[in-house]
Amino acid sequence: MSASPPAAAAKSGDALARRLAKLDIHRQQDLLLHLPLRYEDETRISAIREAREGEPVQVEGEVESCEVVARGRRQLVARVRDDSGVLVARWLNFYPSQQRQMAPGRRVRLFGELRHGFFGAEMVHPRVRNVDAGEPLPEALTPVYPTTAGLAQSALRKLVGRALDAHVEDELLPPQVLHDLRLPTFSAALDALHRPGPQVSVAALEAHEHPAWRRIHFEELLVQQISLRRAYNARRAKRAPALKPRDQLTRKLVDALPFALTGAQRRAVAEIARDLAVPHPMQRLLQGDVGSGKTVVAALAMLQALENGFQAALMAPTEILAEQHWLKLDAWLTPLGLRVEWLAGSRARKEREAAQARLAAGESLLAVGTHALIEDAVTLPRLGLAVVDEQHRFGVRQRLALREKAVGGLNPHMLMMSATPIPRTLAMTHYADLDVSVLDELPPGRTPVATRLVSDARRDEVVARVAAACAEGRQAYWVCPLIEESEALQLKTAEETFERLASELPDLRVGLVHGRLKSAEKSATMAAFAAGEVDLLVATTVIEVGVDVPNASLMVIEHAERFGLAQLHQLRGRVGRGTAESTCVLLFAADQPLSDTARARLKVIYEHTDGFEIAREDLRIRGPGEFVGARQSGVPMLRHADLERDADLVEPARALAERLLADSPQAAERLLQRWLGGREGLLRA
Repeated sequence: MSASPPAAAAKSGDALARRLAKLDIHRQQDLLLHLPLRYEDETRISAIREAREGEPVQVEGEVESCEVVARGRRQLVARVRDDSGVLVARWLNFYPSQQRQMAPGRRVRLFGELRHGFFGAEMVHPRVRNVDAGEPLPEALTPVYPTTAGLAQSALRKLVGRALDAHVEDELLPPQVLHDLRLPTFSAALDALHRPGPQVSVAALEAHEHPAWRRIHFEELLVQQISLRRAYNARRAKRAPALKPRDQLTRKLVDALPFALTGAQRRAVAEIARDLAVPHPMQRLLQGDVGSGKTVVAALAMLQALENGFQAALMAPTEILAEQHWLKLDAWLTPLGLRVEWLAGSRARKEREAAQARLAAGESLLAVGTHALIEDAVTLPRLGLAVVDEQHRFGVRQRLALREKAVGGLNPHMLMMSATPIPRTLAMTHYADLDVSVLDELPPGRTPVATRLVSDARRDEVVARVAAACAEGRQAYWVCPLIEESEALQLKTAEETFERLASELPDLRVGLVHGRLKSAEKSATMAAFAAGEVDLLVATTVIEVGVDVPNASLMVIEHAERFGLAQLHQLRGRVGRGTAESTCVLLFAADQPLSDTARARLKVIYEHTDGFEIAREDLRIRGPGEFVGARQSGVPMLRHADLERDADLVEPARALAERLLADSPQAAERLLQRWLGGREGLLRA
């Protein structure tokens, strides 16, 4: 039974709404901000004889002939003539309606890329429009929008056109800002982007260099800043325990350390101590390069919580990293009479339950662990400080779950740590709701690591280099290739590499560590390597972070072209931790060409040792969303702005966001509605 007309219309409307929703279009306003990817110039007609090959052009003429021919496969071939010559139009896939459209004698406009074929000038799959002689040309360039299956460009253009016609000027930026930054009004920018006149440079539009794009980029950055500053202000309105510096346990630890804190560490400790003393939840990012000494800064912050009778917990993404933190903290804090509880899925159930009971009763004030810390069975009734290491590896929900372990209405302070340095513009946008402390100097005694790029055709030389280093009493790592398609394949490769190296180097004690090993086996192998009882450690990327063996002076990374820049930098940071000269060998495949991205990454890691410089290059290669894991971070993603290209707009956007929130909260709210429509996402966790 056929649907009645109203029902059919409703059904059709629902289907359209579903397709628009796939493009994140839910309101008229969203159509205005659904901006073109590129443009086609249908404002002029080119004579067939003068049309340039390889460029999109529009021609107009009369159809001389149209027939279906079989040249290997059925195709529709038409000849179109204007006053200057003849063009062949060809369709390899076609419908009967297209054949009718190209009936001889009909006048058509064809738009497409011209090329010279066997029968002269031709277009393959041109866009066709039947016209009358003298029919006026469009007055604006034709926009081409991002779309989805079942939603034609023509339909999308009509919807956007209606939204533009209904739009009333809604200028929300102060006139002085428009003047200072030389920005057009919002309406003028929309008109210029959706309906650019024929005199506008298509190249400037498509390269986002037109002033209209600059306005859109600035406003998008501004909205992101407003959203993040609101999250920051909302957090400042919450209550947290005021953990005053008492300098009892913290002073004891500093005096007992076998090294002096660097200037950067002392500065970060002071910034964190100041935040902890305030009755609002701290949310601070501690970022520093590999080996810059973040753990001791975190330890001093945790002791400040303990000095005030509160608990502290440190959560890390992998068991190896969490265990490294536990071993370090245990060695530093046990002499101070403190017990550090170790919570991980691999611990015996009885031991884990005993540790949970001590934490629940408040007998133990310190906990270190993996995701096991946020399981329901774990309670931390006096949690005053939560520390999250490699915070970008956790989702928003996981970070919130740790915070929610506290009871009694007080919010714990949060310290997030990252060994992936964040470029300044990225910190100002994606981390605008955090306070940031930077460890920008390495502890004395760290030796620079020499980096070598070596084709895997010279693998035998690298194996000999490993043998020589270990013969001198040093240790080495051999990291197996990253195989994204299959963890099982990666495991097989690791085991094969281990067996091969063990047979090639019979005089060396070779160990193997990978993610599928039982935790006890993993810990035993790592402990043996740290104690010097293993000469060569074959590993997957489980050793990427947190492993600290000063005697290891050689790192070999096989198929280095498969790794990301941050991973390569982290892995390289496992050596150079002692006084010996250290080397990182990047083995790349000789039998297959490197992709442009892989080549760019290897060039950067070879030329730079500074984590911040590497991070800037990584941002350029990957883009901001991938760099910070923004898809799981709750940060409004940037659709149009680009942090490298628009770096000069970030600071003015940040300043204006603060000004609007203080002086014109209604304008700030309307800007948020315009861009996000209430979909502000999770506040930063």
